[in-house]
Amino acid sequence: MKLIKKLFIASAICGLSFSSSFADAELVKKGEKIFNTKNLGNCLACHAVNGKNIDGPGSMGPKLTGLQYWPDELLYNTVYDIYSARDAKITSMPAFGKTGWLSDDQIKAVVAYLKTIQ
Repeated sequence: MKLIKKLFIASAICGLSFSSSFADAELVKKGEKIFNTKNLGNCLACHAVNGKNIDGPGSMGPKLTGLQYWPDELLYNTVYDIYSARDAKITSMPAFGKTGWLSDDQIKAVVAYLKTIQ
């Protein structure tokens, strides 16, 4: 009976991690679409991305690299309002969340995608 209980618990944990990684994969996919879509985030208009093959990246903003090491909150706040998050005085990057350009869920998706950038 103990063995069956342990197997049941192990399979439940595996199922949770699988569904969580599936949800994460969907969120990353959504974030990538926002990143690359002109009338959404359009991040690729200004940013090249390390380790990603994107069509025609811009060069106005910095090349995005090593973002998997950044805290989620800093990435979110930077996309939401770079002026407050990074104490920026002059930047051409819009405050995507503060201006209502992107919703909270869209910014979270972009952050999930940004976390895949090495």
